Amino acid sequence: MEEERKKYPTPLPSRAFMLEVMAQRGVPMFSDELAQLFEISKQELEFFTRRLSAMARDGEIVVNRKGAICVADKLDLIKGRVQGHPEGFGFVIPEDGSPDLFLSPKEMHKVLHGDKVMAREIGLDRRGRREGKVVEVLDRGNRLVVGRLHSERGVAFVIAEDKRISQDILIAQGADAGLPAKPGQVVVAEILSQPSKYAQCVAKVVEILGDYGDPGMEIEIALRKHNLPHVFSDAALAQAKKTPSKVRKLDWKTPEGLKRVDLRDIPLVTIDGETARDFDDAVFAERKGKGWRLVVAIADVSHYVRPGDALDETGYERGNSVYFPRRVIPMLPEALSNGICSLNPDVERLCMVCDMTIGARGVVKDYRFYPAVMLSQARFTYTEVWNILQEPQGVAAQKRASLVPHLQELYALFNVLLQARQRRGAIDFDTTETQMIFNDVGKIEKIVPVHRNDAHRLIEECMLAANVCAAEFLRSNRHKALYRIHEGPTEEKLDNLRRFLNERGLSLGGAEEPTTKDYAKLAEQIKARPDAALLQTMLLRSMQQAVYSPDKVGHFGLAYESYTHFTSPIRRYPDLLVHRAIKAVLSQTEYKPGKWKDIGEHCSATERQADDATRDVENWLKCYYMRDKLGEVFSGTVSAITSFGLFVLLDDVFVEGLVHISELGSDYFHYEKGRHELRGERSGKVYRLTDRLTIKVARVDLETSKIDFVLVETPRERVSAEAAPAIPAKGRKRVKR
Repeated sequence: MEEERKKYPTPLPSRAFMLEVMAQRGVPMFSDELAQLFEISKQELEFFTRRLSAMARDGEIVVNRKGAICVADKLDLIKGRVQGHPEGFGFVIPEDGSPDLFLSPKEMHKVLHGDKVMAREIGLDRRGRREGKVVEVLDRGNRLVVGRLHSERGVAFVIAEDKRISQDILIAQGADAGLPAKPGQVVVAEILSQPSKYAQCVAKVVEILGDYGDPGMEIEIALRKHNLPHVFSDAALAQAKKTPSKVRKLDWKTPEGLKRVDLRDIPLVTIDGETARDFDDAVFAERKGKGWRLVVAIADVSHYVRPGDALDETGYERGNSVYFPRRVIPMLPEALSNGICSLNPDVERLCMVCDMTIGARGVVKDYRFYPAVMLSQARFTYTEVWNILQEPQGVAAQKRASLVPHLQELYALFNVLLQARQRRGAIDFDTTETQMIFNDVGKIEKIVPVHRNDAHRLIEECMLAANVCAAEFLRSNRHKALYRIHEGPTEEKLDNLRRFLNERGLSLGGAEEPTTKDYAKLAEQIKARPDAALLQTMLLRSMQQAVYSPDKVGHFGLAYESYTHFTSPIRRYPDLLVHRAIKAVLSQTEYKPGKWKDIGEHCSATERQADDATRDVENWLKCYYMRDKLGEVFSGTVSAITSFGLFVLLDDVFVEGLVHISELGSDYFHYEKGRHELRGERSGKVYRLTDRLTIKVARVDLETSKIDFVLVETPRERVSAEAAPAIPAKGRKRVKR
């Protein structure tokens, strides 16, 4: 009652109390019986009914066929999200972390991918999986669906771009009268009635995006398919418009009452990629005794984006900027992300600074944080810096003569930090990233590898140092924050990795609890091997995904006991929160944005959404690129093996496609998961990861973003007469030749 009084002027029985009483009664009860039991007055009845509805939505109670209310825990029901599969079946992913429940196509007819449901386990399917039955839908996960419009025999329907929604979405007759979409066009449909046991999903067209092959359509689809916010609210745009475009005198003092340090005379510079437009970090290094002073200045976004304002709300909703080929969906409007919060050259900018003293062995001896005003001396690119460092007397260096000594000091410090990284045992994987080069009409001309040089790594080491100091600063001052955590391998993943390594004559040290050093030692050991890329991939897969959390469990891959994100508040919401927390410590207050755990889960989820959307767009663009190459022959490497075939990554073009198992030859091929290979039953032919193959492009499907290959070399091995089964004489037929 006391808890309820804190929330409501007229307190009702709390959820916990109602569930406790209903559980004690031990039988389902009708709503009028409950109202009488809890002495609910006529004036309270409406609010009481709302509370019951909310409890039903959250899966705490369930209404049975007779209309009686049951305690969900008493019914042995499982609450979770539906995950659909393109083949029509699906799964319930339980919230309690228990094994998934398989849903047959018949059960999936009642729901769509993303729905929140209560399900009952009904046994095991023929493959031994837990099978479930949907008892109640708590929350529908889809209000809008993006897909292509089709029409057959006068019936219009949408096939969703998200193939996890395998049901056709019927378009109600006359519902698209105001938006006369043509069959084949990409549309957004608003669901009018959700699917049920006996009825299909019905919707109306609310937006026509255009034809499937229109430039940029792949991004428009990905934004809607993955529910990425991409239109700023009027309030956010209005606030961005009112934000000053330059630093004012009153900005020299923060809203927290902190005075800014004047760093305008320090030759801070930004170093980014050629296409970058938002510059959120600047660096400077100088000798100090036997060590260095390193200054990392980060755009002070928290000065302009205040807790709870319109820009803060949109930043939280988006969680991060999304970088597609040729287009960026920024976390904040361009007035901030490319304007006042971007450390553009030759203009004053507000910043938060991590000022470090680093010893001769690359260890941070001391650090301090403070707000400041800076003026970037130059905007460098990675390529330009690398050219200057390689040729200090060259043309590029002569153009920036006054700044060359500062770049050389940064590079000297980088080499020291790199040695400290190696002593620490951080894992340094050598991955190949690619970039799509487009022509003037938006068509891909080529896909090229992006080679990381020491200028990239220089900035990376500076940012790592600042992030570690931020985490240590918040930890030592006992202020809550979001940490970037990366846990080590699970027991199951570790077992799988060890089996895989043992088959290749390798071993991972550390027994049951390998450390980052053990991983780093093995990564260094395999660099010269021809299968290094495969082994590196397997090491990566054995580790867990990095997430945001208030728990200080450290970062396994980087070998840090405490780590956070401080250096990119323009494009990552967690960094903005860290800036606010640091300012709170400096002003001897406390920053309370809400439940840190929930915020961390939200930011981790938006990061995964952005990654999924970017991957979708890149896959579609690669398919579009390969459309003109049907019938062409390429060489490549087996990059993945599944029960249904081989994935081959092509040389030079960096595109991946599938050689289906039916194309491997006249044999039964069996997938051996532990060995990552397909083995022919009769021929003994084996396909393994990293095998070199020559293929021909057979099919490109833009709708599914899939590319099919067929083998050109060694697809079939003739079975010898000794190996072929003998056919009895009476069973033989004479064949005309």
